Amino acid sequence: MKSTIKIANMRSSADINSIREAISSNEGVIACQINKEKSEVSVVYDSYFLSEDRLVQSLEDLGYTIL
Repeated sequence: MKSTIKIANMRSSADINSIREAISSNEGVIACQINKEKSEVSVVYDSYFLSEDRLVQSLEDLGYTIL
Protein backbone atom coordinates (compact mmCIF):
# COMPACT_ATOMS: atom_id res chain seq x y z
CA MET A 1 0.00 0.00 0.00
CA LYS A 2 1.19 3.56 -0.67
CA SER A 3 0.26 6.74 1.21
CA THR A 4 1.25 10.36 0.75
CA ILE A 5 1.18 12.46 3.90
CA LYS A 6 1.43 16.28 3.90
CA ILE A 7 3.31 17.78 6.84
CA ALA A 8 2.85 21.47 7.68
CA ASN A 9 5.95 22.16 9.76
CA MET A 10 8.75 20.31 7.93
CA ARG A 11 11.45 22.94 7.36
CA SER A 12 14.98 21.71 7.96
CA SER A 13 17.25 18.76 7.33
CA ALA A 14 16.87 17.83 10.99
CA ASP A 15 13.10 17.59 10.43
CA ILE A 16 13.64 15.32 7.44
CA ASN A 17 15.94 13.06 9.45
CA SER A 18 13.47 12.89 12.36
CA ILE A 19 10.57 12.09 10.04
CA ARG A 20 12.54 9.40 8.19
CA GLU A 21 13.56 7.80 11.49
CA ALA A 22 10.00 7.89 12.87
CA ILE A 23 8.54 6.30 9.75
CA SER A 24 11.30 3.70 9.39
CA SER A 25 10.84 2.56 12.99
CA ASN A 26 7.37 1.18 12.14
CA GLU A 27 7.22 -2.49 11.25
CA GLY A 28 6.01 -3.01 7.70
CA VAL A 29 7.56 0.08 6.07
CA ILE A 30 9.07 -0.87 2.71
CA ALA A 31 10.13 2.54 1.35
CA CYS A 32 9.96 6.19 2.34
CA GLN A 33 10.55 9.25 0.15
CA ILE A 34 10.48 12.79 1.53
CA ASN A 35 9.93 15.87 -0.63
CA LYS A 36 10.87 18.97 1.37
CA GLU A 37 9.65 21.44 -1.30
CA LYS A 38 6.14 19.93 -1.35
CA SER A 39 6.19 19.08 2.38
CA GLU A 40 5.15 15.53 1.53
CA VAL A 41 6.17 12.10 2.66
CA SER A 42 5.41 9.12 0.40
CA VAL A 43 5.46 5.80 2.20
CA VAL A 44 5.13 2.30 0.78
CA TYR A 45 4.16 -0.18 3.47
CA ASP A 46 2.61 -3.57 4.14
CA SER A 47 -0.94 -2.96 5.34
CA TYR A 48 -0.87 -6.26 7.23
CA PHE A 49 1.56 -4.72 9.74
CA LEU A 50 0.77 -1.02 9.54
CA SER A 51 -2.05 1.45 8.85
CA GLU A 52 -1.92 5.02 7.58
CA ASP A 53 -3.37 6.13 10.93
CA ARG A 54 -0.38 4.61 12.72
CA LEU A 55 2.03 6.42 10.37
CA VAL A 56 0.26 9.72 11.03
CA GLN A 57 0.29 9.06 14.78
CA SER A 58 4.04 8.37 14.79
CA LEU A 59 4.61 11.78 13.15
CA GLU A 60 2.17 13.63 15.40
CA ASP A 61 3.92 12.10 18.43
CA LEU A 62 7.05 14.01 17.33
CA GLY A 63 5.11 17.27 17.16
CA TYR A 64 4.52 17.52 13.42
CA THR A 65 1.23 18.85 12.06
CA ILE A 66 -0.40 16.63 9.44
CA LEU A 67 -2.59 18.28 6.83
